[in-house]
Amino acid sequence: MKNAWWKEAVIYQIYPRSFCDSNGDGIGDIEGIISKLDYLKRLGIDIIWLSPIYESPNDDNGYDISDYQNIMREFGNMKDFDQLLEQAHIRNIRIIMDLVVNHTSDEHPWFIESRKSKENPYRDFYIWKEGKDGREPNNWGSWFGGSAWEYDDATDMYYLHIFSKKQPDLNWDNDKVRQKIYEMMRWWLEKGVDGFRMDVISLISKNPAFPDGEIHGLYGDLAPYCAHGPHVHEYLKEMNREVLSQYDIMTVGETSCVTLEEAKKYAGEDRQELNMVFQFEHVDNGSGDYGKWTTEKYDFKEFKRIMIKWQEELQGKAWNSLFLGNHDQPRSVSRFGNDNPAYRETSAKMLATCLHMMQGTPYVYQGEELGMTNVYFDKLEDYRDIESINFFTELTESGLMTPEYMMKCLMLRSRDNARTPMQWDDSEQAGFTDGESWIKVNPNYKEINAAQQLKDPNSIFHYYQKLISLRKEKDIIVYGEFEPLYRDDEQIFAYTRKLDQEKLLTVCNFSERNAEMEIPEEFKGAECLITNLDRTVFEGKIVLKPYEAFVLYK
Repeated sequence: MKNAWWKEAVIYQIYPRSFCDSNGDGIGDIEGIISKLDYLKRLGIDIIWLSPIYESPNDDNGYDISDYQNIMREFGNMKDFDQLLEQAHIRNIRIIMDLVVNHTSDEHPWFIESRKSKENPYRDFYIWKEGKDGREPNNWGSWFGGSAWEYDDATDMYYLHIFSKKQPDLNWDNDKVRQKIYEMMRWWLEKGVDGFRMDVISLISKNPAFPDGEIHGLYGDLAPYCAHGPHVHEYLKEMNREVLSQYDIMTVGETSCVTLEEAKKYAGEDRQELNMVFQFEHVDNGSGDYGKWTTEKYDFKEFKRIMIKWQEELQGKAWNSLFLGNHDQPRSVSRFGNDNPAYRETSAKMLATCLHMMQGTPYVYQGEELGMTNVYFDKLEDYRDIESINFFTELTESGLMTPEYMMKCLMLRSRDNARTPMQWDDSEQAGFTDGESWIKVNPNYKEINAAQQLKDPNSIFHYYQKLISLRKEKDIIVYGEFEPLYRDDEQIFAYTRKLDQEKLLTVCNFSERNAEMEIPEEFKGAECLITNLDRTVFEGKIVLKPYEAFVLYK
């Protein structure tokens, strides 16, 4: 495998709306981010992935873009962005932008033109279809609830929207659309941004037949006809040839429904497409008849099997993205660890150990380095996320779920769990804003906040700091070969990494029960690089405490 700076980096995702508010309007902004760069430098991260900051009507919190080359007014202006880029670069922190090009907002000038008439030069920038028997062109359901087609009476036709009806899908089969997107990407790269996280990039090429999908719940499943479509790799190779390969940048694709075979095509070492992809198999673990809307806990053995599979199968062929949380997922310590006060810190450190010692580039979602937890809102009016609100309405009104059960699902799985404000200190509004926050602050901010953890050398923050610095010291953590141990164990996730003569052993107990194991003989006398408890003996048969984790090096 070739060495590369983005393989050796640790990425920190910022959700700007919830990170830090500098002007008291209750909404995070670019100046707020600038004010926290030293905090991120102290943590040790190398790259910031910025969730969308472009002009947007905010139907889907900025993932509905009305102007790709302007900044959302709530966040600041282009001067502020230039300042952010400059200040980050001074601290040797790179910035990657969120590239959202499967769809635009319905308020984007292209769509405003497109819907005017069938003859409009922009008509073919989007996907328009005639209705069928007075109904939608097919039975596809949107991933935000309802039909994936919206009727437009100006031309008596329907347009496709995989997400909200205010997010019409672009027609990537139109060469002019692709050229406009490449032009916009070059504009940002010339400004000095360091790469792109590409939103739902696996959906840009649709099956031209637009057949009905298999019914799931109330609608047909569009995934088989929109994910990894007929031209997706051709278009990404073109994008790479015309734009990406001209700059020293990093790219990561959000690739819904991705298989190992597809991942090797998107991110294969010699494929000239993307550097890495996000797969979601491990976070979709435990989904039920209505997708993620369930109160079922995740299955640890299945989670481990999936993580091992991606490590083993991509090894030497493509690069992994390592993450447990992001803006679309519940908080990782609530989902995969244990957020009860007795175990929150230990399990947060254990999860970080397991992830950061694997092969791939680790992503830290804002607040994860503090062990921030789900917010568990118990009133629908506290939610802001369009997906949560739409599905609550759809699943309760159709009688598929009771309101009480659906509220429990939201408490566990809503995206808003990750979107509550960053907890900076124990002052009013967690130090996020002087005003009233756009979404409620998690009430546990007095116990869980950055100010308190910066003072405590044993905090989760300092543990992350140590994991990140170890990665910079030891090539084996980045490039070493991965090999799992205890594949079938119901509590322990353990694996080795090997590079030349060096060896690493990572051991994690994912349960609140003790677990027995034997340290492999080859690690006798090894050095302990990091541990989340106070163990001193690392030889022979040992009993792991709940959520214990350690890393041995020889």
